[in-house]
Amino acid sequence: MARSVSVWFALSAILCSVTAISAEQSSETKDFVLTLDHSNFTDTVSKHKFIVVEFYAPWCGHCKNLAPEYEKAASILSKHDPPVILAKIDANEEANKYLANEYEVRGYPTLRILRNGGKNVQEYKGPREADGIVEYLKKQSGPASAELKSAEDASNLIDGKKIVVVGVFPKFSGEEFESYMALAEKLRSDYEFGHTLDAKHLPRGESSVTGPVVRLFKPFDELFVDFEDFNVEALEKFVAESSMPLVTLFNKDPSNHPFVIKFYNSPNAKAMLFANLSVEGIDSLTSKYREVAEQYKGQGIGFLLGDLEASQAAFQYFGVQESQVPLIIIQNNDGKKYLKPNLQANDIAPFVKDYKEGKVPPYLKSEPIPEENKEPVKVVVADTFEDMVFKSGKNVLLEFYAPWCGHCKKLAPILDEVAVHYEKDDNVLIAKLDATANDIVGENFDVRGYPTIYFRSTSGNITPYEGNRTKEDIVNFIEKNRDKTAQQESAKDEL
Repeated sequence: MARSVSVWFALSAILCSVTAISAEQSSETKDFVLTLDHSNFTDTVSKHKFIVVEFYAPWCGHCKNLAPEYEKAASILSKHDPPVILAKIDANEEANKYLANEYEVRGYPTLRILRNGGKNVQEYKGPREADGIVEYLKKQSGPASAELKSAEDASNLIDGKKIVVVGVFPKFSGEEFESYMALAEKLRSDYEFGHTLDAKHLPRGESSVTGPVVRLFKPFDELFVDFEDFNVEALEKFVAESSMPLVTLFNKDPSNHPFVIKFYNSPNAKAMLFANLSVEGIDSLTSKYREVAEQYKGQGIGFLLGDLEASQAAFQYFGVQESQVPLIIIQNNDGKKYLKPNLQANDIAPFVKDYKEGKVPPYLKSEPIPEENKEPVKVVVADTFEDMVFKSGKNVLLEFYAPWCGHCKKLAPILDEVAVHYEKDDNVLIAKLDATANDIVGENFDVRGYPTIYFRSTSGNITPYEGNRTKEDIVNFIEKNRDKTAQQESAKDEL
C-alpha cells in the first residue's frame, strides 16, 4: 500500500507565455525535443549512446507543466559538448502503449535515461525545472565517477549536504578499480562518485591510506565510513546501508527530505516516533529513541523521528491525533501497523522488544462506527469490516472509494440504484468503505485506485468487478457470482 510522492514546480505559466511570445515573433521556432512514436523509437534510440525520453499523456497536467521546462533544457543541452538529446513520446497513443509497458511506465510524466543504444535503462531522478534538468543530465551524461586531483576538486564534490562515495586507489586499474567503476555506473542516479590517487585531498578520514578503499561521506552520524570489500554486491549493500541515518529526521528542512523518501522506500519495517521537538525535556525521549535504534541496527527495522509541525500528512494517513503524541508507530511491509500513544522515554525499548517478539496487537485505522446505517448503500468501516463483509452470511458488493474522487461521485447514484434493487433481498448487501480513512482488512483486496469494487459471495469467493459502471451491468455481475439460497434455487427450478 505504499504511496509514492512526486514534487513538481510552479513557474510553468510564465514560461508558457514566454514560449508563446517567442512563437509569435518567429514562425520558424525550432523544437529541440525530438518527437518519437512506435515507427521511429527503436531506430532513434539505437543511434545514441545517451538519450532522455519523456513518456507523457496529452491530458496530463503535470506533463503540460513540464513541457516548457523540458524544451528549455533541451535547447540548452543541444549546445553541450557533446550534445545531450531529449525526446518525448505520447504513451497514451494506442500504437505506442507497448513501449510504455516495455519501459514500465506507471504514471505521467515518466522520464527514462537510455544508454548505449537503449541497452541500459535508468530512472530519471533529477529536478523538473530547466536549470535543474540541465545540471543533472550534464552529470549523468559524463563519467560515472569524477577524478579528484586536488583538495579543491574534493571540496567541490563533497559539500557536506549529500551522500558522496569516493574510491582511493594506488592506480586507476585492476580488479578493485573496475568493480568500483561498475558500482558507480550502476548507482550513478542515486549518488555522486569520485576517485583519487591521494587520500590527502579528502576532507575527512585517514589521509595516509593508499587504498584500495571506498570512503562514503555523509552529512549525519559518523560523517564518513570506510569499506574494503570490492565485491560489487557487497559494495552496493555497504552504500545502501551506510547512506541511511541511524535515525532519519522528518521536519521542514528540505535537506532532510531525500533521506525521508529513502526511509519510506526502504524494504525494512519502519519505526516512526512523532513528537513536538520544540518542547522542553524532549532530549531525554530522543536520546532514548536513538539508543534503541542503535540496539536494533542491522535487524531489519529503520527509525524515523518526526516533528509534530511537519507530520500532519502522516497523522492523517495513520489516522492518529495530536493529542496522542509522543507516539510511536511501527509499520510492516504487509501494511500492518503497531501503535503506542502518549509514551514516555522508558516505554520505547519495551515496546520495540514486544513488537519484535510478536506480542503487540496490530492497530487498525478506522472511522467511528456509524450510529445509524439506514441508507441503501451501507457504510463499512475498519472496525465493522470483519462482521459486515466476512461474517454477515451475505453476498457483499463492496466499493472502496475516496471522498475527493470524481469517478466515485459519479458512481454513487448508480450504486444507490443497485442497492434499492436488492433492498428486499436479505442475501445481498451493497456497501462502501472510505479507503482513505480506514485500513483495508484482508490480503484479497488489492486497492490501487478509486473506485475499486470487489464482490464476496457467501461461500467466500472474492472477485474484482471490472465491468461497465451501469446498474444493469453491476446487477448482472452480482447475479452471475452470488451464491443462491435453497429457496431461490427452488423458485428458479419451478420457472
